[in-house]
Amino acid sequence: MTNNNSSVKINRALISSWNKEKAVSLAEKLNRLGVTIVASGGTADAINSAGINVERISEKTGFDNLLGGRVKTLHPAVHAPILANRDSVADMNELKQFELEGIDLVVVDLYPFPKDQSVELTEAVELIDIGGVALIRGAAKNFKHVAVLCRADQFDEFGIYIEEQNGQVGLSKRRSLSAQAFSWTSRYDSIIAARLGGGQSDSKVVSITKSRELRYGENPHQQAAFYTYDSLDKFGIGALKQLGGKKLSFINLLDVDIAVRLPREFDQPAATILKHTTPCGVGVGDSCLEAFKNAHSTDPQSAFGGIIGFNRELDVNSAKALRKGFVEVVVAPSFSEESIKELKRSKNLRIVEIADEPDKKEEDIRSLFGGILIQKYDNSFPELAELNVVTKRDPSPEEFEALKFGWIACRYVKSNAILLCDNKRTLGIGAGQMSRVDASHIAVWKAEQAGLSLKGSVAASDAFFPFRDGVDQLADSGITAIIQPGGSIRDAEVIKAADEKGIAMIFTGRRHFRH
Repeated sequence: MTNNNSSVKINRALISSWNKEKAVSLAEKLNRLGVTIVASGGTADAINSAGINVERISEKTGFDNLLGGRVKTLHPAVHAPILANRDSVADMNELKQFELEGIDLVVVDLYPFPKDQSVELTEAVELIDIGGVALIRGAAKNFKHVAVLCRADQFDEFGIYIEEQNGQVGLSKRRSLSAQAFSWTSRYDSIIAARLGGGQSDSKVVSITKSRELRYGENPHQQAAFYTYDSLDKFGIGALKQLGGKKLSFINLLDVDIAVRLPREFDQPAATILKHTTPCGVGVGDSCLEAFKNAHSTDPQSAFGGIIGFNRELDVNSAKALRKGFVEVVVAPSFSEESIKELKRSKNLRIVEIADEPDKKEEDIRSLFGGILIQKYDNSFPELAELNVVTKRDPSPEEFEALKFGWIACRYVKSNAILLCDNKRTLGIGAGQMSRVDASHIAVWKAEQAGLSLKGSVAASDAFFPFRDGVDQLADSGITAIIQPGGSIRDAEVIKAADEKGIAMIFTGRRHFRH
């Protein structure tokens, strides 16, 4: 029997593991400590092949497995020794009555449930571990008397621990292992629920694991960390490699998110420069260097201390060019060896590699006071396949290309958003304003501040113009074409203003707010 403050001597251990190599390694350590090993099926075979005596569960249950292996450990003779309260005379007498001995350690590594959607659902369902989860939960519930391991990556560390402790496991350790066990089974269930639910259920299960500690949150007094989804293989920022520079911060990662996404919207080499999660410049070109120069020309002042993202491997010439100014982070799918050497000359510059990934069915999750919002991520532009010209004049081929470029880039600008551009670069950006006419004014003003002519350029607006004043202002600055969703009760007034100014206008029928 035990008391609430004592260590537990491990005399009997039940092992059921998908990872046979690590299970055998742990069994060898336990065997040296005189622990009796109990196992079933393939785990028992593997341990026995290593020269370790094993008590087979089938000796107590009367069967090796049932239903093609679906039932192996689901039996009172297995679970009673795990769940028995060692401080209860009645419980101990019942074990004795049925010739059962208590289990002090449960070691389980669950069958991995496939996250890959290419695995047929019927095949995936067969891999749902039932008995293993039951063993883990039973041992975790009875942590006062039983220690539990739930993942193969715990086995080696625990083996060292148990040898150092001469076969004893303290209460605090058992409680910690119990918490880890319940967390793990919750994660395991969430992966299965995500696959079976397909996002259609009214009940949402989201399981996440800390991926990296961050320097701090939005401000230095706020703690922060980055987590990844358990139900998906790591991708995007979850799979980033930092090749140099200081530790990434909360704000860095918010900017990196856009620095990865925006350039990859374009087929040709593209670059974007970000400040406070909003582009201050977007450019394309025949090379990363040309794309960077085009992006930088939009707003050199705001580019100071920015985050720069590319959609191609970064070459040394581009690295030299961006190092001429102060840069916080540079992001690319890969870096040449020469570019890494050049970038590392700025010792604090964070160099982040995020490889190309196939499209993921992502969800945008945001926390609110007392709850969360969940939406599908806005990640395509089907409206560009068929454009609706609503003015008397059609855009020229050059204007069409510029309008498409502006529409894609504008989606990443905080609303209300107005973006001015040609077909290679942004010229002025008005972001996050309370009125669209203010956003238009700022976009024009920013272009003027950078010494950029707007004659013959185009404008993109993330949502409709509620009045004609924004169109009038843009026309007076030299804009010749506008792309916008349409849908205002004053659309006729806005179209009339465009016709009066000789502006071509496209309605997309789809808006791209970014709050």
